[in-house]
Amino acid sequence: MTSKQRAYLKSLAMNIDPVLQLGKTGVSPENTASVEEAFSNRELIKINILQNCEGDPRAMAEMIAERTHSQVVQVIGKKIVLYREGKDEKKKIILPK
Repeated sequence: MTSKQRAYLKSLAMNIDPVLQLGKTGVSPENTASVEEAFSNRELIKINILQNCEGDPRAMAEMIAERTHSQVVQVIGKKIVLYREGKDEKKKIILPK
């Protein structure tokens, strides 16, 4: 992913609400399944990490991205933005070249 594409996705992510909140259990198989389900409906998702979560947000983002075959767009504070290109019929986001 190029820096131009990442910047474009960041601008799109500013207007979306988090679809998942990670608590003190951190990244569990159930949370990973929830992310997979969210990716079945959209290509760009935002995850909120609650204050009682002890883990490192960057490490959590990398772990979720690896498990869901997605890409980390950004991690700011306790917010994670992930992107996974949709299938042909569900593709809505056209990335710049």
